[in-house]
Amino acid sequence: MLGSFRRFADTIVAKIFFAILVAAFAFWGVGDWVRNSGSDSTIAIVGSKDIAPDQVEDLYRRQLQQTLKMSGSTESTPAMRRAVAGQALDRLIVTTALLNKASDLGLKVPDEAVRNTVFQIPAFKGSSGAFDRNTFLQLLRSNSLTEKRFLDDLRDDMAIRQLILPLRADATATATMANAFYRLQNEKRVAIAVELPFAAAQSPAAPTEGQLQRFYENNASRYSIPELRRIRAVVLAPETLSGEVTISDDEVRQAYEARSAELTLPEKRSVQVLLTQSEDAAKSLAAQWAVGMDWDQIQKVAQTTGAAPVELDDAAQVEFPAPELGQAVFASQPNVVAAPVKSALGWHVIKVIKITPGVSRSLAEMTPEIRQHLAEEKAVDLLYVRANKVEDALASGTTLENLPGDLGLAAVQGTLDAQGNTQEGQPAPIPGPAELRPALIQAAFQAKPGDTPHLVQAPNAKNGTQSFYAVEVADIAPPTTRPYADVAASVRQDWERDAKRHSQEVVAAAILGAVKSGQTLQDAAAAQHQAVTQLPPVGREAPPPGVAPELAGTLFRVKPGEPTMVETPQGFVVAVLSAITTPDPANDAAGVAQIRDQIAKQIASDIETSLIVSVRNAANPRINSGLLNTMAQAE
Repeated sequence: MLGSFRRFADTIVAKIFFAILVAAFAFWGVGDWVRNSGSDSTIAIVGSKDIAPDQVEDLYRRQLQQTLKMSGSTESTPAMRRAVAGQALDRLIVTTALLNKASDLGLKVPDEAVRNTVFQIPAFKGSSGAFDRNTFLQLLRSNSLTEKRFLDDLRDDMAIRQLILPLRADATATATMANAFYRLQNEKRVAIAVELPFAAAQSPAAPTEGQLQRFYENNASRYSIPELRRIRAVVLAPETLSGEVTISDDEVRQAYEARSAELTLPEKRSVQVLLTQSEDAAKSLAAQWAVGMDWDQIQKVAQTTGAAPVELDDAAQVEFPAPELGQAVFASQPNVVAAPVKSALGWHVIKVIKITPGVSRSLAEMTPEIRQHLAEEKAVDLLYVRANKVEDALASGTTLENLPGDLGLAAVQGTLDAQGNTQEGQPAPIPGPAELRPALIQAAFQAKPGDTPHLVQAPNAKNGTQSFYAVEVADIAPPTTRPYADVAASVRQDWERDAKRHSQEVVAAAILGAVKSGQTLQDAAAAQHQAVTQLPPVGREAPPPGVAPELAGTLFRVKPGEPTMVETPQGFVVAVLSAITTPDPANDAAGVAQIRDQIAKQIASDIETSLIVSVRNAANPRINSGLLNTMAQAE
């Protein structure tokens, strides 16, 4: 929950500071596991700070539930619990070490800063568009968070960002580095090639029955029936409950009136901003920008002064990280460099480049969207009520086929393989969201006949909605090989296909060998009655039409004049690299600037990672591994 709040709050801030602190810290090795220190009431000591077992227990349980949901499993293994417990503890160790470092440097987060950040989070705003305390408390309760804990976590996060963001902001890439990457990224390879499609090969002589029999025996796996399982399952999802949900016109009208402020879209503006800590620098940049410099030119000037260039797209006034900045942007004329304005972040030089007018949407326009939204909300509420009833019924011994028919369940039964296909090779019809299907199939192939079915929560759908399923295995048909008589026609087709492939492979190998022996590709191809084609230039990105991906990658591993041979789904290709073209960075200033920015961001991420590792190692955490093991062993 806290992570989503931060994403809400940092939508624009992230663009100004280039990155935010990663919420989940990496697990930095296992060296600390061998040390068993600390009292029975302390699970780890980081500097002078103790980490209590209940802190780790809380985070561990939440992360374990997330892991189970992602894996589609219903039960955790000892190895899984140990890994998740270790990750939870290490996350707290890293956080504590960073907070200790921030404290040592005198970095503090005033109450007012925390308050302003909370007030900026859209999830906490009511229908009027302002912070609503009841909404705030309700969201905290629904995510098992107390107000104190949320505010403490938010304050800690802001303190850590004070430690990390200044280091990230100083990350830069040199022109030499950017030019080198530009040349590498935009390099093109030119080649000539001989293409030998399987479809163009001559049909082989008719095979004997003995040849077909041997082919069948040598490729028995091609003609086998995979393991099949006959299953029964029930699915509970918003889709299965949709028929029970009705939304009246009055409900739509009331929802529209309650959300009228939200449905009135505010004016939004796109703006280019130069952020600096010096008023004199801001005035100088404004003057230079106003006399005719374009954005690319003023960015270069800004970087020489230490100013940070930022582009903000389609932002409402309340979304700007500083009120003074938002007011200045919305008071400015488009395409005019405004006078510098000061905020808590520094001095801003701004130029509005686009204005998107606000829109007020009518009830008639919004009715379909509101009706769908209300129906989804009702279905979700009903989903958990029904899930509890299904769980109770299964716990009391009710079988899947005898579950009550008024629970909104979709029942399915049939035979499928591990890919979810029926005996006819068609996808088995399984209701519910796309994310539920692979989870149910995996569970079906992990269960055994006679296992008691349990209601399992499927991975969340892309829109965040949840669904449930329960599955049982009626019987299992092991893999078998189809009799030759049943697949004789397929065997003949496969034999002919393999014979054509082999004949084209022989020709391709002969051409490749001749070129390696000193012949030109043209002469080698002519000897095999094949034609040579000129391929379009190939870059490191997606290959152009007419160039197989298998060949494109190979061309960047050979030298000019060197031949290569690859097999594609359509045939064989023999190619010779004839030239390498490298563009001049001086001819694409915008492209080089983009690469330079990407490199700077990567350097910033590397700096952040190095800081985290260094701070954690310097903290020399002492871990009570016995207590951690006890926690991880508990079911």
